[in-house]
Formats: sequence, C-alpha cells, structure tokens
Amino acid sequence: MFDFILETFAVADAEVRKLIRDPTELLSRAVQPVLWMAIFGQVFSQVRGIPTGNLRYLDYMAPGILAQSILFSAIFYGIAIIWERDLGIVHKLLVTPAHRGSLIMGKALAAGLRGLVQALVVYLIAIALHVEIRWQLLPVLTVTAGVFIGSCIFSTFSLVIACIVKTRERFMGIGQVLTMPLFFASNAIYPLELMPGWLKIVAVCNPLTYLVDALRGAMIVGGQSIYAVSTSFAVMLFVFALLLFLATRLYPGLAH
Repeated sequence: MFDFILETFAVADAEVRKLIRDPTELLSRAVQPVLWMAIFGQVFSQVRGIPTGNLRYLDYMAPGILAQSILFSAIFYGIAIIWERDLGIVHKLLVTPAHRGSLIMGKALAAGLRGLVQALVVYLIAIALHVEIRWQLLPVLTVTAGVFIGSCIFSTFSLVIACIVKTRERFMGIGQVLTMPLFFASNAIYPLELMPGWLKIVAVCNPLTYLVDALRGAMIVGGQSIYAVSTSFAVMLFVFALLLFLATRLYPGLAH
C-alpha cells in the first residue's frame, strides 16, 4: 500500500512539473469561463423564464460554469496519454514494477490539482461580476473537494476513451462529441425541472449533475442543492472508482 502511494505521488509530481513548465493550456482554458460568465451570463440574466428562486441568474450559473470549466479541461486530458504512447513513454512505464493503478491514480491527482487552478480562475471572475460567494470554511472545503473529485472523474474518463480509441484524431472527435451532451444534460445552466422526462433520466445518470449540485449548494449565498451533499459525493466517488478500475484494466492495452 505504501509503495502504491509513493508511486501515485511520483506520477502526479511528474505531471505537475510538466504543467509548471508549460502553463499555456491553463491560460487558454481560462478564456472559456470568462466568455460564458461575462457574455452568456449577462445576456441570460435578462431572461425571466428560468426559475432560479431568489438567485440572480449569474449567481445561479456560476457553479455550473465552474463545473463546465473542469469538464472541458479534463475531458481532453487523455490526449497526453496518446502522445506518451507515440513517444514510447507508456512502454517504459509499463515495464517498471509500478502498479498500473498508481499510474492512472497519479494522473488523476494531477488533473485534480489542475482543476483547483481552474476553480481559482472562476472565483476571480465571479468576484469581478459581484457574484455572492460563501466564504465560510466548510463551504470552501466542499467546493475544493468537489472540484478535485470532479476533475479526477472526467480526466479518468478521458483516459478510458484514450485507451479505447488509441489515435489522436479519433480521440479529439469523440471528446468534442461528448463534452456538450454532458454539459447540457445537466443542471449547469438550467434547473432539472425544465427538462423533458427523458432528458431528466439522462441528467440523473450524469455525474456532472451531482458535481454542479454540490457546488451550487456550497459556493453561492442562497444556493440550494437538490441532493444531500453526502449523496452527491457518494455518486461521484462511485463513478470515479468505476472509471479508475476500467482505466487500470485498459491502460496496458494502449501500448499495443
């Protein structure tokens, strides 16, 4: 167990070092939440048909944009694995005595740290737009944990896709196809009650829904969750464990 932890942190450390050397991706990803909140949010704030309770629409959507930022950043994380395979790095890792699970877990942890940077960017934008944020310790810790686990989920999902398709072109196509359905089939920018019945079923099966729900209840003053925080985190942890298992089983096959 101790070896597994050391291996996991070694992989995570290597991934973080790569990010520090080339932070341009983080900077480019910061543009998207700016556009969504500063333009989309301002426009839709004028729409009165979206039931957000006592919240301004901009406040209501801020947690959803945070979740979207995490999703869009993490879902393309797997392309790095395909690059590593083409460069021969995957082959080198697979001949080491390291546990396969630690290789995946380390990358997921690094993605979680990237997600926290994205969260900081969204918080700064929200402050600039006068979104009412809860600054108490427990809500901040809840948002931090939600962002971290959400990033782990979607980065691991990305790794599963990369292990299956094995080429950059197919990966990019599938990643682009999946991101928008995951985003719009959630409660990120509108409540579940506005959805038709079949879409509600999809949303309930979508882990992004539970991430947004946990963030909305903890991040915003007056924000209300549909599910208990424990329920949202239990679902997210279950999905992460399942994806971690699948990625661990599929990862060695990426080298072939």
